Amino acid sequence: MKIKNIRYSFVAVGLLLLSSSCGEDFLTVDPKGLPLVDNYYKDESEAFSGLVAAYDIMGKQSKGFENMITMLNAGSDDFYAGGGGPGDGAGIHAFDNYKLDKINMPRSFWGDFFQGIARVNILLQKMDGVDMSDAKKIRFTAEAKALRGYYYFELVRTFRNLPLILVPISPAEGYKSTQVDPAEIYAQIEKDLLEAKAALPNTIDVASEGGRFSKGMVQALLGKVYLYEGKNSLAAAEFAEVNGTPGGTSKYGYKLLDKYSDLWVISNKFNSEAIIEIMHTDKSNADWGFWGGAADEGNSVNIMVGPRGFGRTGTTVPDYISGWSFNPVTPSLYNALKGDPRFDATIVDMLALKAAGTATYAPGDQDTGYFLKKFMPLNSDSSQGGGAQALNYKQDTYAIRLADTYLMEAEALGGTGSRAQALLDAVRARVGLASVPVSLDAIANERRLELAGEGHRWFDLVRTGKAASVLASSGFTAGKNEVWPIPQKDLENTALVQNPNY
Repeated sequence: MKIKNIRYSFVAVGLLLLSSSCGEDFLTVDPKGLPLVDNYYKDESEAFSGLVAAYDIMGKQSKGFENMITMLNAGSDDFYAGGGGPGDGAGIHAFDNYKLDKINMPRSFWGDFFQGIARVNILLQKMDGVDMSDAKKIRFTAEAKALRGYYYFELVRTFRNLPLILVPISPAEGYKSTQVDPAEIYAQIEKDLLEAKAALPNTIDVASEGGRFSKGMVQALLGKVYLYEGKNSLAAAEFAEVNGTPGGTSKYGYKLLDKYSDLWVISNKFNSEAIIEIMHTDKSNADWGFWGGAADEGNSVNIMVGPRGFGRTGTTVPDYISGWSFNPVTPSLYNALKGDPRFDATIVDMLALKAAGTATYAPGDQDTGYFLKKFMPLNSDSSQGGGAQALNYKQDTYAIRLADTYLMEAEALGGTGSRAQALLDAVRARVGLASVPVSLDAIANERRLELAGEGHRWFDLVRTGKAASVLASSGFTAGKNEVWPIPQKDLENTALVQNPNY
């Protein structure tokens, strides 16, 4: 994820800042880069490059084979792992059937976010010595803290038991780091986000600064953190400012789009519903040799979720790209969405198209005939630039959007009362659905349908205590599968302890 006006500057910064790759120690900066780091951050330009390097890890949501969206979808009841076969991605298949262990757990889900934390820690340590205005120092510092809060939140809700690292550390210190109580991680996340919230501008100019944190973005993230901690009154207060009057325009300019399907128009970047948006481009020339790495800025979900061998007859069916058939939609989600106005924007029914003789495809692993349309681009959206065409799609993804925060606020309000009802009604009214009585169950059901395929469902089931029952047939074990195992290579020669029952 890059800040828009310096989207391509990371390659040079990477020589300076690259902390561990997924195949190296996750806690430390590559020692080969340390002499350069010592001499860097002299002025605003260098500090800004360091900030961009810290932002880059946000792309983990949707770039590379090991991206958060397709992985999290596979662990839910709404999607299977899919792909070419059971051996096509050991980690995603192991999460799908709850056979994840310390060996097949992909290391990048642990290491990448710690890379982001390491980059933030370097930037924060160097900030006082940078030759730049105090106002810029305050803003850069606030953005860095927001990023550290974001990365630790991703880690604590997937691995739970983490070391708390707030300064750059040496390899020797890294090996000695121990885990702390998750409450300490959450306390630090809150501290970072509260300090960021106090210093950031209310809004940003998306034309020149799209992707950079604003106060509204941080409040949405802070509200989500509070919700996960069960601090519902604090969560509701943050969300209320982000959301404003249900169905209206908030003080930050957030507003539900009139058409649900417009959320998935690839050119509709930084629309009024986007709060935290993960940026992608088709101009980074991403290629197989560095797929998912620092210089890769394409959206990998796009190629992963499309049907294999897609072909069409005539022009009645959109000219979708032929993909790799990951995340086939389960019959459970298909049936839940059938008849809902959001179905056509969410699911492509290849079985129906094939039966009608208007399209064909080659069924992949765990095929159901149903595919995740939200991330299925057209051939006309393919990059005409360098690199591998399959890796250079430009659709942005939403880490948090307004319908999400509406429903989280309604939940934080206990699923009761006039405001919770108005928030739920606004989400449904946008797609032409009538009001239903607000309740926690109604909100949970609305989240499933509204946010289908966006990587939220597994977290929702776990944090509300429903995972053990909903996912029992997939092999979910209570007291174990609420968190992921720490990869074995990241435990070796360290003081870290494996998560329970792994």
